[in-house]
Amino acid sequence: MSEPQRVLVTGGNGQLGRDVRDVLAGAIPAGGLAESALAGSILPVVTPGTFEVLATDIDTLDLVDRDAVRDAVHGFRPDLILHGGAYTAVDACEADPDTAFAVNAMGTRHMAEAAASVGAHIVYVSTDYVFDGQSDRPYVEWDAPGPRSVYGRSKLGGEQEIRALSGAAGTIVRTAWVSGAHGANMVKTVLRVAAGDPQGTLRFVDDQHGCPTFTADLARAIVRLGVDRRPGTFHVTNQGETTWFGFVQATMAAAGLDPGRVEAISTADLQPPRPAPRPANSRLDNAAMRLSGLPAMPPWQDALARLVAALPAAG
Repeated sequence: MSEPQRVLVTGGNGQLGRDVRDVLAGAIPAGGLAESALAGSILPVVTPGTFEVLATDIDTLDLVDRDAVRDAVHGFRPDLILHGGAYTAVDACEADPDTAFAVNAMGTRHMAEAAASVGAHIVYVSTDYVFDGQSDRPYVEWDAPGPRSVYGRSKLGGEQEIRALSGAAGTIVRTAWVSGAHGANMVKTVLRVAAGDPQGTLRFVDDQHGCPTFTADLARAIVRLGVDRRPGTFHVTNQGETTWFGFVQATMAAAGLDPGRVEAISTADLQPPRPAPRPANSRLDNAAMRLSGLPAMPPWQDALARLVAALPAAG
């Protein structure tokens, strides 16, 4: 019997990290595809015991501390590092760029350096915010980045560290508009607000376009890319696109609520205005996955329905 593959997960307590841990444990994440449907998905069912996992988060591993990162990696000696740990408070990053770059760029430098020293493959989770959002088509992996926010620039800094320290070996996964059964996200916010004011109107922008992504599916894709040690940059989202207005309407409908309660507004109408500029176009074409012959993730509407059905049980 072969030894289990050692996997270090950063951001392990976050909404994506929790689902990554479930996938590695051979469990189906809340809101995930049923076992019968997994054979044709991005990753078949994992046999328990395939992986030995060390999951870390800010309370157990400070990414800013180079020595702590090196000690953790050298102590565990992983074969694979799934690096989702990040400072993701987009608006807070505008007011505190040093923290954003310390965690997202320098923290990634430390993790990539340590990965190289033990021969581990590293997968870095990045974002649609590395683009300026001005394109009239979905972005492919080979389009030039041009972030407009501190958050986007710091995450692009992390990408640059992966390329510099991992050479051709590292993997960058860009994703967008992420929701899952754990942590805070748009789906949970919408359902909470709708329940708190059953007759109220919900106002969401209809001039920001993107590809909603769900962690139960995204986690499987990240594990697959990491286990395969596929190098380079991959855009990984659920299939299809919408606006935040359309997404919220769909969320209401999936929960059996009235989508007519949702009102479309423009970004300019947001009060108060958001400190960090949002890309008007966050659509990511999953070209590298398609051209690699990897299966596409399910449509976002399907994944949304699975998540809404799972939320009461997820807690």
